Amino acid sequence: MRFCPALMAAALVLAVGLNPGARAQTPAAVQAQVAEQVQPVLQSLKEMVSIESGSRDLEGLSQIAGLVARRLQAAGMQVQVLPAKAPDFHPQLKGAAVGSMVYATRSGTGKRKVLLIAHMDTVYTKGMGARQPFRVEGDKAWGLGISDDKAGVALALHTAQLLDQMGFQNYAQFGVLINADEEIGSPGSGAYITQLGAEYDAVFSFEGAGFEEDYVRLATSSIAIVEMKITGKASHAGSSPERGRNALYEMAHQILKTREFGNAEKGLKINWTVANSGQTRNVIPASATAVADVRALANEDMDALEARLREAIKDKLIPETGIELSFYRSRPAFVSNAASRVLAQHAQKIYQEIGKKLDLRERATGGGTDAAFAGLRPRGGVLESFGLRGFGAHSNDDEYIFVSSIAPRLYLSTRMVMDVGRGAVSW
Repeated sequence: MRFCPALMAAALVLAVGLNPGARAQTPAAVQAQVAEQVQPVLQSLKEMVSIESGSRDLEGLSQIAGLVARRLQAAGMQVQVLPAKAPDFHPQLKGAAVGSMVYATRSGTGKRKVLLIAHMDTVYTKGMGARQPFRVEGDKAWGLGISDDKAGVALALHTAQLLDQMGFQNYAQFGVLINADEEIGSPGSGAYITQLGAEYDAVFSFEGAGFEEDYVRLATSSIAIVEMKITGKASHAGSSPERGRNALYEMAHQILKTREFGNAEKGLKINWTVANSGQTRNVIPASATAVADVRALANEDMDALEARLREAIKDKLIPETGIELSFYRSRPAFVSNAASRVLAQHAQKIYQEIGKKLDLRERATGGGTDAAFAGLRPRGGVLESFGLRGFGAHSNDDEYIFVSSIAPRLYLSTRMVMDVGRGAVSW
């Protein structure tokens, strides 16, 4: 067969998406370009780890949001910085402002809409960053918040950058949402993520991808905050305790009675974790409060537990005490659908292309993520855990990611956007 320069040039144009200035988009070409991004990803992580961005550090969150917005603009996307606040009925935040969301979009010529989500807030308080600065030692890159979830943010940014460099626009729409309140339950962004989940055909969430094994998740837990307020009556603890109504005793009674309401087989957990009562030693306490953390694998189990708690508080130890119970659903459970499973199976095939195995985690382990909001009313499929492999999330001195996971994970996210966007994955 004779070599034809004209035909070769035409084939190259097709390979790069009808853009002669773009780079090739074959799997091998994408893999080669991903390998070039390892050091740039590490540089991005260094920049983000150097910005402290605890969930209530609005100054730090504004700074990192600016960095994220600039990077997405440089990748050819239209960017919005959207203010957010908690709902007025939130048990702790009660309408307070939270960190802004950064939402970027780019329209294309393909068939499907693909959204990447990650969060830029951390669990750490301001000043802790000095105890764990960014550093690389062997295959580990350390830093405060690097695993949860600045690695996810970095992968989303570099996926957008790679697609732009390749000139790939064979999607109906490509979107990136980075929120700033995930670690406090996404009170200001959860509803918006649910809205976007109903608009996009596929949503990939960039939480961490495990320690020893690579995986994507098809399930995360529902989370609720239970607050119980007891009203009693004060009296002198020495001379007339019988005239009082001891709110502390009533609170203890209710806690002990309801602590076994969980169900290990169902993954339903209730743990009372905070309690307060009284201020003076010789006064019968007239008030008490207790807070519980609740986890469930299914949203209906959460509903059933709330009903059981409300029935249980009708049975009191101390007559004439009042009990007020609030049950705030911080995050729904993420339950996969048929589209999610098809996407997960396609992700496994992509990983096989580079000689790696990708596990599917189909049962939640107690943690909740924003994939649940995206999957509440999904237009298509949702997958969790597109971030890097790492260890030590929520640890103030032992959090790191594996450098060797950067290239495989960036290849996976880039190929998933490309294949889903152009309609190569069907459900």
